[in-house]
Amino acid sequence: NEPVLEYQPGSDERGRIKDELQRLRNTEIEIPLIIGGKPVKTGNLGRCIVPHDHGHQLALFHQAGKKEVSMAIEAAASAAGEWAAMDWDDRLAIFSRAADLIAGPRRMTLNAATMLGQSKNINQAEIDSACEIIDFLRFNAFYATQIYRQQPRSGPAEWNHLEYRPLEGFVFAVTPFNFTAIGGNLPSAPAMLGNTVLWKPASSAVYSAWMLMQTFMEAGLPPGVINFIPGSGAQVGNPVLASPDLAGIHFTGSTTVFQGMWKTVADNLSRYRTYPRIVGETGGKDFIFVHPSADLASVATALIRGAFEYQGQKCSAVSRAYLPKSLWANLKEKLTAAMGTIKVGSPEDFSTFVNAVIDRAAFDTITGYIEYARDHVAAKIIAGGDYDSSSGYFIDPTVILTTDPHFKTMQEEIFGPVLTIYVYADDDFEATLDLCDRTSPYALTGAILARDRTAVAMARRRLVHAAGNFYINDKPTGAVVGRQPFGGGRMSGTNDKAGSILNLYRWVSPRTIKENFLPATDYRYPFMDAE
Repeated sequence: NEPVLEYQPGSDERGRIKDELQRLRNTEIEIPLIIGGKPVKTGNLGRCIVPHDHGHQLALFHQAGKKEVSMAIEAAASAAGEWAAMDWDDRLAIFSRAADLIAGPRRMTLNAATMLGQSKNINQAEIDSACEIIDFLRFNAFYATQIYRQQPRSGPAEWNHLEYRPLEGFVFAVTPFNFTAIGGNLPSAPAMLGNTVLWKPASSAVYSAWMLMQTFMEAGLPPGVINFIPGSGAQVGNPVLASPDLAGIHFTGSTTVFQGMWKTVADNLSRYRTYPRIVGETGGKDFIFVHPSADLASVATALIRGAFEYQGQKCSAVSRAYLPKSLWANLKEKLTAAMGTIKVGSPEDFSTFVNAVIDRAAFDTITGYIEYARDHVAAKIIAGGDYDSSSGYFIDPTVILTTDPHFKTMQEEIFGPVLTIYVYADDDFEATLDLCDRTSPYALTGAILARDRTAVAMARRRLVHAAGNFYINDKPTGAVVGRQPFGGGRMSGTNDKAGSILNLYRWVSPRTIKENFLPATDYRYPFMDAE
């Protein structure tokens, strides 16, 4: 895995990232679509702004509509034959070069773009827009090599071969705002396997997505292989899903949007050339479950980092916690004392831990949950609860204590810096595990914190379907490519494990080829001979 730079005071990388932040801040750009390798300008413009300084504009970007989607589908079709026929090692070389560009000359640009456009502090940006996307590109190239080299046995006088064809048609990659790395992985993974792609990045993350698109082109990506078409969900998504050439969807985003896309695909099945592959990662209501044997300092740290890093805007972020009554008094003191030291502000101030949420809509939704809890008899805000959108979309990390295990903020995805705690009686450990399993429709990430191994084993068994990524004595965030393949079940997605060979298998359509070296020359079999 790519080493994570620390950006300590006085380090070379700290000076370089500050210089790049200043350069990008002072340079407003115009972002076109890229269709068939060429820039396309529609005049229908969106804005890239700085969430922690929403009066500052980084870029204007052109938005695709039905006409441009049609152009992108044609470009993908035109490029498909030559791209599929290219030797797989040549395809992989392009993305391996892109990884090296990001690790080297493009690193600070991608990190600075993510810090400014998505309000990530330097540690979160470095992990995401440098290390994770580098890992995705390098590990996926390695996994693709494994796939292509996996061949069946051949018997006497025959030669058996598996041909790993790309899907017949294009793949639609729909990427979220919260991870630049996901923005790069969702279009590039299918492309590595020979597919052509239409890429619609989230409107609130077009800025960093554009930097990645430029990197792919710089690495030698042929025209039409990945077509960059930002725009509204309806203006882009509806004509894409109506195309008979849709062969796959690679999605990360909201549960509602994903379910709507799946329904549309089902309604259109009779018009498609092939059954589209649907790969999606959606929401989470991720948990930490604490046993009475857990270490208090470890619990407090896991709760703070798991719930509040990147403002809780991770699919894996801790949003609910189950804490034993015997530990609660001491843990509450430790937790609230630590939270009192958290600094909220601009990621350009390297002393901050929590920064701005992505936009006004997110700000309004998250603060709505805080106010609901503030006014409800079954809940009490024990830390945080303040917010301010005058210059940036800032929300203080907030902890809610509830007496109702089915309280609204224990069940619904918030996607912000809000953690809800339910305190259970120590004797109810097993029953509360079952409660945890039943409370949420999601099953993305979760953790058990305990020193008692019997408790760990029980939690692992009882919560077997509650999380696709399960952690023991750790926070349930920060999955690393190649080490903790990421994805969940239930309403959290199709669990196709980004960052593993399992995901790449979804983007190939194998063809079995048998060659007979000694063909039969008589239809009769030996059993038919006379006595």
